[in-house]
Amino acid sequence: SSTFANQCAAPRTGTDPNGRAWPDVQGTTTDENNFLRSWSNELYLWFDEIVDVDPESLSTPEYFEVMKTLETTPSGAPKDQFHFTRDTDEFLAFSQSGVVAGYGMDLAILQSSVPRVIRVALVQPGSPAALAGLERGDTIVETDGVDVVNAPTQEEVDVINDALFRIELGVSHEIGVVPREGGDVVRVSLTGEEITTVPVQTVKTIDTPSGPVGYFAFHSHIQPAEDGLFQAIEQLRGDGIVDLVVDLRYNGGGLLSIAGQLGYMIAGPAAAQGRVFELLEFNSKHPIFNPVTGQRLDPDLFPTTTQGLSRPAGEPLPSVDLERVFMLTGPGTCSASESVFNALRGIGVEVVQIGTNTCGKPYGFYPEDNCGTTYFSIQFRGVNAQGWGDYADGFAPGIEAGPSGVVPGCVVSDDFDHVLGDPAEARLAAALTFRDTGACPEVAATSADGPGIDGVRIEKASVPVVEAPAWRQGAWRTP
Repeated sequence: SSTFANQCAAPRTGTDPNGRAWPDVQGTTTDENNFLRSWSNELYLWFDEIVDVDPESLSTPEYFEVMKTLETTPSGAPKDQFHFTRDTDEFLAFSQSGVVAGYGMDLAILQSSVPRVIRVALVQPGSPAALAGLERGDTIVETDGVDVVNAPTQEEVDVINDALFRIELGVSHEIGVVPREGGDVVRVSLTGEEITTVPVQTVKTIDTPSGPVGYFAFHSHIQPAEDGLFQAIEQLRGDGIVDLVVDLRYNGGGLLSIAGQLGYMIAGPAAAQGRVFELLEFNSKHPIFNPVTGQRLDPDLFPTTTQGLSRPAGEPLPSVDLERVFMLTGPGTCSASESVFNALRGIGVEVVQIGTNTCGKPYGFYPEDNCGTTYFSIQFRGVNAQGWGDYADGFAPGIEAGPSGVVPGCVVSDDFDHVLGDPAEARLAAALTFRDTGACPEVAATSADGPGIDGVRIEKASVPVVEAPAWRQGAWRTP
């Protein structure tokens, strides 16, 4: 692949965010496709399942789409559901600082065809959405004068998509919402801005008759999360918590080093120090060495100190030293979030799952830039200390998951009528009930839950439908 790397049909000029000149030189679309063909053959986990395609036959975006396996999982789902690209500048901004263009809200599309139901799932602090007064649970009913619920034409659907999912910096749209509590439509003007994601939110201690229970919502394994998690665990340790609820329902993944730190801070040194967090397995061409870093494929242990991502490197990690943790999950719980789940089970920490199936991504990749596009192509899978990582169909309460056995917990739908962290919110309430009684409340998941991304549900239905940007459909997981 190095023969064709950085030979671009439209070379970039200028410098990257670190001030280095982009390496691009003049090339062709065929050069870019030959890079993808060679790179996939070298590193793709299932390289021998790719059907070889002539690099001159397709445009580069189309070519990348065929550089993957067409096999399926035991449930019949596509084996590779995480093959995607992202604009390099956008990806670097988000992964390094949590910056993304938008209004600062995630949407839950509970029904994408008429009558559509779109609710606000999450609002980032200080964002345009927050400053406009939008809250979790609000229902989107209008965009730029178009009836979101009943718009029948593709032209009107395009207006909805432009306002909600094709957000441009500096461009304003009028959004009509019905507040969570009900009432008249409230119309607000939202302008696309660079949004800084706050990955750790709503850190709190809930007093119960059997002792204090910690809670926090963790939304992304990006670099700023190192400091956020460190502070959250320090606070909860100071509060003397006896149990912990980690809300991962909208956490699509990210850096494995963040996941390892979180696992250690939950389990503590007695359970985790010197133990395997995860072992990466690459394709059959690379049984001994990591083909990207060149390092020997030794197991990654739970880190005991900070890694220098958003705190100084080498600080001892605080811990709450728990033998059990409650995790709130949904279809947006993916990738590095599932690694925490699997790794803790691998060292004997009980993980109680409250919610619905996770997305099922024991795989990961090293994002690779070429000519301004960052490619995400499955390169490895991770297994825990027990050598298990076969959760391509996700984790679910009551389902067998490797040597650790059945995952304990309750199937509970997302509850948009309460804010995250409210003890009355259905999933948190179920965790508190299960903790006290060992039984689930009498609630059941509804068909509104399903495959999704960061809280965004995309339901395949007859067109016209609303849609989310393609890059948001791939949760990422990288060392």
